[in-house]
Amino acid sequence: MPGDSQQINRLADGRRFVARRHRQLKAAGRRAAGEAIHRTWELIGLYGAVGPDTVRGRRFGRFGAGSVICFPPNTIFNEHYIHIGAGTMIGPQVTLSAGMMPGQQCLTDPVVRIGDRCLIGKGSGIVGHLGIEIGDDVWTGHHVYITDQNHGYEDVTRPISQQTMPERAVTIGSGSWLGYGTVVLPGARIGRHVTVGANSVVTGELPDFCVAVGSPAKVVRHYTNGEGWQRTDLV
Repeated sequence: MPGDSQQINRLADGRRFVARRHRQLKAAGRRAAGEAIHRTWELIGLYGAVGPDTVRGRRFGRFGAGSVICFPPNTIFNEHYIHIGAGTMIGPQVTLSAGMMPGQQCLTDPVVRIGDRCLIGKGSGIVGHLGIEIGDDVWTGHHVYITDQNHGYEDVTRPISQQTMPERAVTIGSGSWLGYGTVVLPGARIGRHVTVGANSVVTGELPDFCVAVGSPAKVVRHYTNGEGWQRTDLV
């Protein structure tokens, strides 16, 4: 019957409308939920950051004006042995520590000193025991690791974890750049205005105004007054 066909078509149209409307509302709900999650995370990042006027910031030996440790941080302890200059940004998920464990009494103070206007990349680690000094305007890529303590391995009858852990101070000169994944080991002395290539391992001394790459890092370019930047022949 024609009337029955029209009624069936109207019912089918109604079902399609309801299904389409349901999909639209579901998509709108997902968008709203996603936006709410992102806004909430931004607020958490804003209020979870550590600055000089926060309770956590006041635990540091020095925390310069305009500096920030972004949220979320990784392990941070013995802050009173750590000095941070002014205008420095330390990225999220960064480890900052002095000594082996919370509450340890260190032999030097400060153990870790980070200068003014530095930028420490996300996921990096600065683990000091004796002395790590980072000059002004030092920037790093993500996942850079800097430490002044190593692990002894000479006694083959004892696990490495039970052997002595020799410490040698580390210095990084002002204006330098450490590329992604750089590792700076005990005793390293990096001069001023030094570029260290990604994934390099610095074990010794790098002079001022040079570019170094590799494991161990070696100088590949250097700057000389009157001659500018020159390639360094590797032996």
